[in-house]
Amino acid sequence: RLSPPRRRRRGPAAEGSSPRDGGSMRCQVSVLYFARSAELAGLRCETLSVPREITSLQLWEEIVKVHPRLALIRDQVVFAVRQEYVLLGDQLLVLQPGDEVAIIPPISGG
Repeated sequence: RLSPPRRRRRGPAAEGSSPRDGGSMRCQVSVLYFARSAELAGLRCETLSVPREITSLQLWEEIVKVHPRLALIRDQVVFAVRQEYVLLGDQLLVLQPGDEVAIIPPISGG
């Protein structure tokens, strides 16, 4: 497991408030970027405020709003929430503060 060298907080809830967004409570999650996703995002780890109840595709879209260049790898990325792989789609996620979300692009090698 890689230990992220730097962290960055984003969003209005970074100070611990709980703003509402469309009726959904928000929480802070740790987003880890690996390989190409780290290059595109420009960092390895950050904390983002996202709705607690969100589909996996909506969660990806929240992350892409912050780092639009990640859209380049959307069809190749492996997405993991709490160390479990998740398909991008309509699967509903119920996130807890501090949950870990990993963006893992395909790794090539031989």
